[in-house]
Formats: sequence, C-alpha cells, structure tokens
Amino acid sequence: MPRLSVNVDHIATIRQARRGDEPDPVAAAVLAELAGADGIIMHLREDRRHIQDRDLRLARQTVGTRLNLEMAATGEMQQIALEVKPDIVTLVPEKREELTTEGGLDVFARVEALKTFIGRIQDAGIPVSLFIDPEEQQITAAKKTGAAWVEVHTGAYANARTERDRRTEFAKIVESAKLAASLGLRVGAGHGLNYVNVKGIVRITEVEELNIGHSIISRAALVGIDRAVRDMIALTKP
Repeated sequence: MPRLSVNVDHIATIRQARRGDEPDPVAAAVLAELAGADGIIMHLREDRRHIQDRDLRLARQTVGTRLNLEMAATGEMQQIALEVKPDIVTLVPEKREELTTEGGLDVFARVEALKTFIGRIQDAGIPVSLFIDPEEQQITAAKKTGAAWVEVHTGAYANARTERDRRTEFAKIVESAKLAASLGLRVGAGHGLNYVNVKGIVRITEVEELNIGHSIISRAALVGIDRAVRDMIALTKP
C-alpha cells in the first residue's frame, strides 16, 4: 500500500486571496497528519504565491511525519533547503505565469548541472526526488544525477479525455515506475490524482508514495480535512 503525502499549498492559496492570517496551512498539516497522512508537502515558489517562508519554517518544527519541500533548482531555494532541512526535497519545474506545475522537469537536458545541485543537498543528508514525465530518457537521466527518488508526473493520465488515452498514459506510468525501480530509484507519483483516478495508480507495486493536494483540499472545503484525508487513505488500500 503506498503512503499518502498531502500537499497543503491551496490552503495557503485561500489565505493569500485576502493576504490575511487564515486559513493556516500549518494547522491544516497538523489536521492531515492526525487523519492519517504519512507526509506533508509544501511548494515554496519563487514568487511566494501561496506558501510563505514562515509556513515552511513552522512546518519544520511541527510536522511529525515527513516534510517534503517542493522547489525549483535555484540557488535561493537550495540555501533555504539546507537551512530548513526538510525530510526530502522534490525538484520541480517552475514558470511564473503557470497556474500549477505544467509537465515534469527536463532532467535529460540538465544532467550535469543537476548532479552538482543535488549532490550538495544530499551531502547534507536530505534525499532528493525529481518530478519527471513518464519517459524512459527522463528516468535514465534521473539515475545519472544521483537523485534518490523520482516522482512520476501523472497529469496526462489524470487529464485524459478518453478511455483509450487513459490506458495509454497509464501504461507509460507503469513502465516508467518499473524502469525507475529497476535502476534503484525509489518511486512516487502525483499531479491531478483524485478520488476516482487514484485507484489505478494504487495498483502499481513500484509506487511507494502518492503525492496529492488539489483534490483533497477541494474536498476538504466541503467535508473537512479530516474526512477528506481519511477518504483518500481508504482508496489507497488494496
């Protein structure tokens, strides 16, 4: 059964709409953990559109499971990671104009630069994961960087409009997960997963962790975060 990590970014999105103090993503993280979440994810963007530095630092003091810092591969973010010391860092692509992360990191084109960047973080005892598309060249490139994990981007699968397309995208995820595991990489999956499509991903034995945010926070707005997290955990059980 894969572990579930909950991304609380969009609690912060609601807060930032008024530039106020609530709702607090750190409080949401505590509630998610109490509901059974195995980890908490925060994406500290360069433009600070939702999660703020304060959120991350306070979460480091309060999260008792596993704190996953999603970030761009920049000098500023590397320094923050080395100071805060999350349990894992996930490197993601980032464009200021995007609404959410669009596509995986192009590791194939940046192997040497990423190897150096990742090495400094992992030398500090923080494992690094790479958020990548389910493509063979990206998986093999990820191995070359020395990263410990890959998170397979499930967005194309989640957004598929037809059953045929969905099966095609699912097959790509399965093959990528198998390849990554065969290379000694640990495997997570995420992006666009919800209470319906997660059932397929759960069946992929190589996937150790599911990273889910938007659908859980959307459901939490209607039924509360405790139930939203518990309902998702129930779906991850075989």
